[in-house]
Amino acid sequence: MSEQKNTPPAVGQNINRLRKEKQLTLDQLAAVCGVSKSMLSQIERNETNPTLAIVWRLAEALGESIDDLIKGSEDQHSLTVINNSSVPVLNDTKEQYSLRVLGPASLVNDMEWYELTLKPGGQLTSAAHTARTTEHLTVLSGELEITAGAEKDRVLEGETARYAADQPHSIGNPSDQDARALLVVLMGKQI
Repeated sequence: MSEQKNTPPAVGQNINRLRKEKQLTLDQLAAVCGVSKSMLSQIERNETNPTLAIVWRLAEALGESIDDLIKGSEDQHSLTVINNSSVPVLNDTKEQYSLRVLGPASLVNDMEWYELTLKPGGQLTSAAHTARTTEHLTVLSGELEITAGAEKDRVLEGETARYAADQPHSIGNPSDQDARALLVVLMGKQI
């Protein structure tokens, strides 16, 4: 089991990598972003932590987002474990359902996934999403009833429903016990 470490992001390493990918010298980057060559060198060697203002100027000069400078390349970590207490939970004000947000924020425009818990008689109703958006719902325990447009069907434990979510749709729990499901939303994708 891996330990979660509270280490600062490798901003200097990311800036160095991006600068070299863009074939810029320290002098050239310093001239574009207005940060001294010696300060850039210290940042790249992780001898100093840049302020947010400097990170913003470097991101602008490199044509990258601040997020790219902080996170770096995706292949730096081959395994990330998210602690259960760190998973955001969206609760219905009427306490009919809860959604544990399992997908990373970086994918929100392409894909979202949740663990849905729906109380007996509860319902999660959604307006139409963007064109060609689909939802894929796998019932982990209990049973659910899906309505997508004019169609309605029951989904039992272990079954998966796939439906167009670019129309009004809902997930209901017709039973007398809690139901749990994995809900995956693919933005603008065909079934």
